[in-house]
Amino acid sequence: MQSLIEDDIRTLCRVEDIEDNNAKGFPPAPGGFNGLLAVRRGDMVRVYLNNCPHIGTPLDWMPDKFMTVDKKYLICAVHGAEFEVSDGKCLRGPCQGEYLEAVPFEIRDGAICVAANAGL
Repeated sequence: MQSLIEDDIRTLCRVEDIEDNNAKGFPPAPGGFNGLLAVRRGDMVRVYLNNCPHIGTPLDWMPDKFMTVDKKYLICAVHGAEFEVSDGKCLRGPCQGEYLEAVPFEIRDGAICVAANAGL
């Protein structure tokens, strides 16, 4: 993973701010359109653009509501497409086989950091 430049980072939240087997949404970078989502499963964290590859709608139906009822998959509120947490692959739905767009990130002192322009 490419290291983020110190002056060009945006801190999303601390890892522990996301409950295990859950996800949290973040607004777009200033001037951007795409929000982000960070998902946590144990020690594993992933960051994706918050838009479904089918037609680009945000996944969450309410703030921070990204997971299926059993907390196994990320789900698109519009189409019901289900995505693997670990790699963003769509397992069911109209975009089956496509992927959520991964966002490079680093964990620094327990905080999830992305490039300041992530999502532009």
